[in-house]
Amino acid sequence: MARIVADRDRCAGSGMCALTAPEHFDQDDEDGLVLVLVEEAGEGDTEVADAVQLCPAGALSLK
Repeated sequence: MARIVADRDRCAGSGMCALTAPEHFDQDDEDGLVLVLVEEAGEGDTEVADAVQLCPAGALSLK
Protein backbone atom coordinates (compact mmCIF):
# COMPACT_ATOMS: atom_id res chain seq x y z
CA MET A 1 0.00 0.00 0.00
CA ALA A 2 1.08 3.53 -0.72
CA ARG A 3 -0.15 6.73 0.87
CA ILE A 4 -1.39 9.38 -1.56
CA VAL A 5 0.03 12.84 -0.82
CA ALA A 6 -1.37 15.99 -2.43
CA ASP A 7 0.38 19.35 -2.16
CA ARG A 8 -2.52 21.82 -2.46
CA ASP A 9 -0.03 24.71 -2.58
CA ARG A 10 1.35 23.34 -5.87
CA CYS A 11 -2.02 22.27 -7.30
CA ALA A 12 -3.10 24.22 -10.39
CA GLY A 13 -6.67 22.89 -10.37
CA SER A 14 -6.43 21.23 -13.80
CA GLY A 15 -8.55 18.28 -12.64
CA MET A 16 -6.48 15.57 -14.33
CA CYS A 17 -6.42 13.57 -11.09
CA ALA A 18 -10.20 13.62 -10.71
CA LEU A 19 -10.66 12.63 -14.35
CA THR A 20 -8.07 9.84 -14.19
CA ALA A 21 -8.91 8.33 -10.78
CA PRO A 22 -12.32 9.70 -9.68
CA GLU A 23 -12.67 7.21 -6.84
CA HIS A 24 -9.51 8.64 -5.22
CA PHE A 25 -9.60 12.33 -6.18
CA ASP A 26 -12.03 15.22 -6.49
CA GLN A 27 -11.77 19.00 -6.71
CA ASP A 28 -12.77 21.46 -4.02
CA ASP A 29 -15.95 23.33 -4.96
CA GLU A 30 -14.56 26.62 -3.63
CA ASP A 31 -11.09 26.81 -5.16
CA GLY A 32 -10.93 23.85 -7.57
CA LEU A 33 -7.88 22.36 -5.87
CA VAL A 34 -7.32 18.65 -5.40
CA LEU A 35 -9.10 16.70 -2.68
CA VAL A 36 -7.89 13.21 -1.79
CA LEU A 37 -10.95 11.03 -1.18
CA VAL A 38 -9.09 7.78 -0.42
CA GLU A 39 -5.64 8.18 1.11
CA GLU A 40 -4.35 4.66 0.39
CA ALA A 41 -3.57 3.14 -3.01
CA GLY A 42 -2.91 -0.55 -3.60
CA GLU A 43 -0.04 -1.84 -5.71
CA GLY A 44 -2.40 -2.68 -8.57
CA ASP A 45 -4.05 0.74 -8.50
CA THR A 46 -2.78 1.88 -11.89
CA GLU A 47 -5.28 4.77 -12.13
CA VAL A 48 -3.73 6.44 -9.09
CA ALA A 49 -0.20 5.99 -10.46
CA ASP A 50 -1.39 7.45 -13.78
CA ALA A 51 -2.96 10.44 -11.99
CA VAL A 52 0.34 11.12 -10.18
CA GLN A 53 2.25 10.98 -13.49
CA LEU A 54 -0.28 13.15 -15.36
CA CYS A 55 -0.49 15.96 -12.79
CA PRO A 56 0.86 18.99 -14.68
CA ALA A 57 1.78 20.80 -11.46
CA GLY A 58 3.54 17.82 -9.85
CA ALA A 59 1.29 18.20 -6.83
CA LEU A 60 0.72 14.46 -6.28
CA SER A 61 3.00 11.76 -4.96
CA LEU A 62 2.90 8.26 -3.52
CA LYS A 63 4.81 7.55 -0.30
